[in-house]
Amino acid sequence: MKPAGQARVERRLAAILAADVVGYSRLIEGDEEGTLRRLKSLRAEVIDPKIAEHRGRIVKTTGDGLLVEFTSVVDALRCAAEVQTAMAASNDPLPPGRRIEFRIGIHQGDIVIEEGDIFGDGVNVAARLEGLAEPGGICISARVQEDVAGRLDLAFEDMGEQSLKNIARPVRVYRVGPRPVSRAPLRPSGGRGRGPRSGRVR
Repeated sequence: MKPAGQARVERRLAAILAADVVGYSRLIEGDEEGTLRRLKSLRAEVIDPKIAEHRGRIVKTTGDGLLVEFTSVVDALRCAAEVQTAMAASNDPLPPGRRIEFRIGIHQGDIVIEEGDIFGDGVNVAARLEGLAEPGGICISARVQEDVAGRLDLAFEDMGEQSLKNIARPVRVYRVGPRPVSRAPLRPSGGRGRGPRSGRVR
């Protein structure tokens, strides 16, 4: 029998996605039943199916957010990007005051598992990154960006090192967005013109 306090702690490396509804209290105050009904519909039709499709595990939900664990950072970010795209399409016909938008943060780190819940650095950093994201946006740590670079058709804006509440060391943060479409310059008909010296579109 192990002495008290000597129980084995289960740890693993995971990609953690933290999401939160923007202006939840305001939405509830304006239309409680409608907001809750629409959130339930979005969960059933968009969010939960996307998480399942990308092999995520919903750890817990609150009225205005959720915490999801993935074994792959690529799966986590692909899921987040697809959810935000679907949410934007769903919000498009609605007036700004009725739109339900999520902020999402993703980090990969060490987590502790206890009775189905998760704790640790990976969870804490993901939650802080979510707070930095714009409505409908995604923020990720440099660790995530390094692993997904070149593997997803997304653009990453370097926000530099950020001091996050209750996190000892600064974390380099990237804002995620769709990759801009590049258009090659048209060549003059006579073939006498010069293209960009670098060969790249500026």
